[in-house]
Amino acid sequence: MGEKHWLVRPRSIRVLWGVFAAVLAFVVLADFLVAHDPHFGIDGTFAFAAWFGFAACVALIIVAKAIGIVLKRPDDYYRGDDG
Repeated sequence: MGEKHWLVRPRSIRVLWGVFAAVLAFVVLADFLVAHDPHFGIDGTFAFAAWFGFAACVALIIVAKAIGIVLKRPDDYYRGDDG
C-alpha cells in the first residue's frame, strides 16, 4: 500500500516534463522544415501554431475562470432552509 502511483512520483514527473519539453522543442524547430503559405500575413511567422495555441489555451483558462466566478454557488446551496 506504501507504493505511490507512477504518475505521482517526483522522478516520473521530472521525466514527463523533460519529454514534453523535448517534443515541444522538436515541433517548434520542425517549423523550419515546413513550407508556409500564409493567408493573413501573421500566420507565416515563425512558430505561429505554437504561440497561437498557447495564447488560445490561456484565453480559454481565463474565460473558464470568469464563468466559474459567475456560476459558483455556496457549498450548502442545495441544503435548503431546514439545515
